Amino acid sequence: MNILLIEDEFGVSSFIKKGLEENHYHVTLAYEGRMGLRLAFEQDFDIILLDVILPQMNGFEVCMEIKKFKPEIPVLMLSALSTIKDKLTGFEQGADDYLTKPFHFGELLARINALGRRSQSSIPSSIYTAEDLSMDSYKKIVRRAGKEIFLTLKEYTLLEYLLINKNKVISRVKIAEAVWGIGFNRGTNLIDVYINYLRTKIDKGFSKPLIHTVIGMGYILKDE
Repeated sequence: MNILLIEDEFGVSSFIKKGLEENHYHVTLAYEGRMGLRLAFEQDFDIILLDVILPQMNGFEVCMEIKKFKPEIPVLMLSALSTIKDKLTGFEQGADDYLTKPFHFGELLARINALGRRSQSSIPSSIYTAEDLSMDSYKKIVRRAGKEIFLTLKEYTLLEYLLINKNKVISRVKIAEAVWGIGFNRGTNLIDVYINYLRTKIDKGFSKPLIHTVIGMGYILKDE
């Protein structure tokens, strides 16, 4: 696996690079945001590890630009910024996972492996529907009653997972693992926040709601 590590702290970057290379990964280093963005565009990487506080261009900005032009590359953000607001900002900019510092190297390795598996086993392009809602997973277009609905990357991923499993009750644990990756802090309300984002865009203004809460169990997208 070819990994791009964008991290300006020399001690942290050296520690991560050494550990990953001992586990047979190839690691390319960038010490500031613009350099990391240039490398991401010029070379092919399987995963990008991205610090948030960087010289010249912060990690949120770098992530947004990468996802704009190479949305298929998984991005794992690494940061000492640990509030829900910080994590939400990372996910809104397209991050696939967010790991707060300090962290155990074993957890970092597990998250990298999980992102790698998810990337390699991507679901083939097709059309998903529920009632008058449709998702074209090739063109990345969502419509309800013919009206196009614009979603952030994380909202799109969550909706796609609900559509694939429509008419099934999906637990918060399964949603967390599928959409945010392993190691997700289940004590936060991040999933509920994103469900509410989706409801505002998918259900608000329509006569029949599609996304439902099953108390004590999780969520279901109904097509019946």
